Amino acid sequence: MVSGRLLAVALLVASMSACTSESAVGSAPRPDATTRRAATSTPTTVQAQQPTSTTEPTTTEPPRGNLVIQGVGDVALDPSYIPNLARHGYGFAFEGLDGLFLNDDLTVMNLECAPSNIGQPLEKAFNFRCDPDALTVARANGVDVANLANNHGLDFGVEAMLDGRANIEAAGIAPVGVGHNRQQAVAPAVFDINGWTIAVLGMNGVVSAEWWIADTDQPGMASGDDVEQMVAAVEAAGEVADIVIVSIHWLWELETEPRPDDRERAEAMVAAGADIVFGHHPHRLGDVELIDGRPVFWTLGNFVWPRLSDAGATTAVARVVIHPDGTMEACLIPAFIATSGRPELTGPPPCD
Repeated sequence: MVSGRLLAVALLVASMSACTSESAVGSAPRPDATTRRAATSTPTTVQAQQPTSTTEPTTTEPPRGNLVIQGVGDVALDPSYIPNLARHGYGFAFEGLDGLFLNDDLTVMNLECAPSNIGQPLEKAFNFRCDPDALTVARANGVDVANLANNHGLDFGVEAMLDGRANIEAAGIAPVGVGHNRQQAVAPAVFDINGWTIAVLGMNGVVSAEWWIADTDQPGMASGDDVEQMVAAVEAAGEVADIVIVSIHWLWELETEPRPDDRERAEAMVAAGADIVFGHHPHRLGDVELIDGRPVFWTLGNFVWPRLSDAGATTAVARVVIHPDGTMEACLIPAFIATSGRPELTGPPPCD
């Protein structure tokens, strides 16, 4: 995780219109992931033909550069729910962003629909189906990771969920949060970018039935309620990555303040090694808060969504900038859904 060599982690937390600085406090240094990986590797013995130096060999790591990581809340690429997508094409959803996702290093979205053409709708109030063709458009506009662990990822059943996972991969986007079994559902998507290794996890704490949660031999989603399982997933991701990101569906609908159990889950994940938490589900935009020096975006609200009210249309892009020395800045880039299905940026990034 970010520590070891990165002992001082300072974050700048910005609101929608202004920035206030705050320093990380009291967090113990975490073992460096690169050191852990090197310690577990098996050395190779070679017969030397010439006298060998007594100097210990060193491995040269690529220098670390800046990282710009962004996350968004609920994205429904469902033309039956958002007719503007059928009328104008799927690129309409990204036209108001000025190429924002193309100019960062990693973009994570919560995909609030089943990206599959198979399956039957479950008996529930709302069922969202994404056109798989929309995924290639999302990828072309800079989306790198899609979390399917939410209360709509199983709207059309298990087969559609698994087909959707495959469709996301085929589009060049990394799916997280669901799988053929628990092992696949809790596995992170891992990226090597600018000298950093980044792991992204997906979790769902808003389920319609117990069978939605993946088990040893049961397909489904990674739990966002089982703290022990969540901690284990974060710790495992930290063994292979320098930065661990969690995209999690949680909180109560229309509420922006975390309840005690929400805070307990966030604190447990940060203590286990989560560096960034992107939250979603309430359909309202909340704040970003530091927990032990790590940014937790409690709820990112709607993003590609119908414009149902001014409160529901007020949204943002979560942005975290990580510098080579490990210092971080976190902020919300303000946006608004002026037209259904089309979020538009309303201000510049408060952090860069």
